[in-house]
Amino acid sequence: METEQINSYLDTAGNMIIEYAPKVLAAIVILLIGIRIINKVVSMAIKSMSAKGIGGDLAPFLGSIVGIGLKILLVFTVAGILGIDVAAFVGILAAASFAVGMALQGSLANFAAGILIIIFRPYKVGDWIQVPGEFFGQVEEIQIFNTIMVTPGHKTLIVPNGEVINGVVTNYSVKGHIRLELSFLMAYEESFPKLKGIISDALQGLEYILDEPKPQIGIESYDTHNIIVAVRPYVAPDNYWEATFEVNERIKNALSANGIRMAYSEGVELGSIGE
Repeated sequence: METEQINSYLDTAGNMIIEYAPKVLAAIVILLIGIRIINKVVSMAIKSMSAKGIGGDLAPFLGSIVGIGLKILLVFTVAGILGIDVAAFVGILAAASFAVGMALQGSLANFAAGILIIIFRPYKVGDWIQVPGEFFGQVEEIQIFNTIMVTPGHKTLIVPNGEVINGVVTNYSVKGHIRLELSFLMAYEESFPKLKGIISDALQGLEYILDEPKPQIGIESYDTHNIIVAVRPYVAPDNYWEATFEVNERIKNALSANGIRMAYSEGVELGSIGE
């Protein structure tokens, strides 16, 4: 009796080997070849993203996501070749993905926003930007969930990408130059053409002031004691603060050297209006 059972087991094992051996062999071959192909695809994707200027840390991360997705498809393919019902696995995976998605809803929104930033590139590393919430600084790193910015005071801002993508982003670097918004006070009795010439001469030869576009100088408005004179030179975004300090100092010295007087707010004094 035992001999008959053993023979039966051997026959069953032999039949299973004959039936499943080709499938197992094919599954192993497809798995090995598929992994090699996926690794090459991921490597090509990382090189392509790096060539397009995507950060060195971000490109491998996105490549790993692509690799994981392709390997999951490969596993399902191999399971199908072996005759395993993958419908149950797909259902479990879908349920798990839904649960994780609900738990990480905010993080997934930042993740999706990070992908949009990478694709459409409203800004890049090194740009000076202002994002919703009046956060201003230079982009140091674009991560998958956050954008890292450094303020002029060297404070590090970690701004969620979801907040960035849902509002207005001001990019000060995309044009290559920005305009200083400076104002000076001029007494009513002073000559504006004279003052304009003094300021124009003072701006000549300054290190950080661009020749093109040309600086703009004009009367901005009037108040009870002074005429508000606007001075609008153009500078490179990286030189914003240095240029501001340089222009203020140079104009102050020029006004002093030419004897330009300024009205003060203490009391009320009537005076004549200059040219």
